[in-house]
Amino acid sequence: MEAELPGCSQDDHMSSLKTDLLKTSGTFNVLVGVTGSVAALKLPLLVSQLLDLSGVDVRVVTTEHAKHFYNSAEVSVKIYSDEDEWELWKQRSDPVLHIELRRWEDLLVIAPLDANSLGKIASGICDNLLTCVVRAWDTSRPLLFCPAMNTAMWLHPITAQQVSRLKEFGYVEIPCVAKKLVCGDEGKGAMAEVSTIVSLVKEYLQKPDESSLEA
Repeated sequence: MEAELPGCSQDDHMSSLKTDLLKTSGTFNVLVGVTGSVAALKLPLLVSQLLDLSGVDVRVVTTEHAKHFYNSAEVSVKIYSDEDEWELWKQRSDPVLHIELRRWEDLLVIAPLDANSLGKIASGICDNLLTCVVRAWDTSRPLLFCPAMNTAMWLHPITAQQVSRLKEFGYVEIPCVAKKLVCGDEGKGAMAEVSTIVSLVKEYLQKPDESSLEA
């Protein structure tokens, strides 16, 4: 049996999760998914600008490869990763993190969505916390995705097929843009500007809750 770290009992983990993912009336909960593209370095800026929107709360789900590109100390909200999924579940009565996150969020924005994760989601693969959240997603809620990859990868024929597949699921693409990439290549494949992403999220804040309009 693994020993618990001092001050980090299973009960402590559960209590922390329940507090962190407590839904508050009047708050719009945005979950940011971040994957292993160099554009992940913009995560702190994206989170900061989302938090500037009135009534918005933010959490982050990261893939392991994405961690290479940003400094978690610069992100002012809780970041969940694969380790948290497994740390929290020890027995049948314990919460399943990707389901708890799915219940908490009102909108999911994946920024950036790298080529690898794009392929996984298009194929229904769910082998990490983020792809499990997506697989369990309530499609009546908005899911926005922001592709980001090298131009050569973007131009590969399978990319267009996979993007179309996500759109068939009802997900909304925030298109990548053409610019000089970090690798030195020039062309399409860079993630949309943070201001563009935040502006689109803001549009969903202004839309009425359809459930409240039902007679």
